[in-house]
Amino acid sequence: MKKWIALAGTFAMTAALLAGCGQSGDAETNAAQESGAEQTGGAESAAPEAENAEAADTEGEAGAGTTFTVGFDAEFPPYGYKDDSGEYVGFDLDLARAVCEKNGWEFVAQPIDWDAKDMELSSGAIDCIWNGFTMNGREDDYTWSMPYIDNSQVFVVPTESGIASKADLAGKVVGVQKDSSALAALTDEENQENLDLAASFANLVEYADYNTAFMDLEAGAIEALAIDIGVASYQIESRGDGYVMLEEPLATEQYGIGFKKGNDALKDTVENSLLELYADGTVAKVAEQYGIDVSMICLGNDQ
Repeated sequence: MKKWIALAGTFAMTAALLAGCGQSGDAETNAAQESGAEQTGGAESAAPEAENAEAADTEGEAGAGTTFTVGFDAEFPPYGYKDDSGEYVGFDLDLARAVCEKNGWEFVAQPIDWDAKDMELSSGAIDCIWNGFTMNGREDDYTWSMPYIDNSQVFVVPTESGIASKADLAGKVVGVQKDSSALAALTDEENQENLDLAASFANLVEYADYNTAFMDLEAGAIEALAIDIGVASYQIESRGDGYVMLEEPLATEQYGIGFKKGNDALKDTVENSLLELYADGTVAKVAEQYGIDVSMICLGNDQ
């Protein structure tokens, strides 16, 4: 019996010793963890602050300083379109690429439904609308760059149509792109002359894009097309001698780059880069490449 009592005592002492070692180890581990937490806690808590500071510094820059996404109509040559190799090119897109090169940004050409351009911009899917985008009448809807192209709206007709003036369009079927500057000019309630002109048409047909409109013009489904002069020049040159522009313009306007309202930081960066490209001759070189008359370029006129 005493033997069992002695053994029991021995086991109890051993258990106590083991328990004591375990508690000491846990205490040391806990202390080390707490010490480590104190040492690293400052860095961990500072990380979100640093990230927030970085985000604040890059707010308003394209894709936090890395990506610049341009929204454009992919069927609006020579400003933006898909070439025979499947690449998106054009006067505006090439200028946007050059701006990205200057700022170390990745350029993203994002084709959009022109009717949905405002939704694309407000949602952040694109950083700007840069595609022969008319400023006139939209001054308060966007944060605009300075104008870079002086443009006009004109009528294109088949060469043998017998139509020589706007008055000759009475009773004719005329085409126009949806949500375009030409359509805005024809429906401008403050311009009675254009309203009367539109009222004289047999019909005004709206198209999603100008390529389809030109196909209908060629087929005789429409007899005239209201269109930007730059686009008209490109289309006429690419289609031979079958079409002419009427001398009387429908309206005059200016192109700018449209940014989300209030995004002045990004606008300033892009605008300054574009002025540098104008000063070093890049803008004129790209204009020549796409058949745009350099006299239409109005960058730096007020500088």
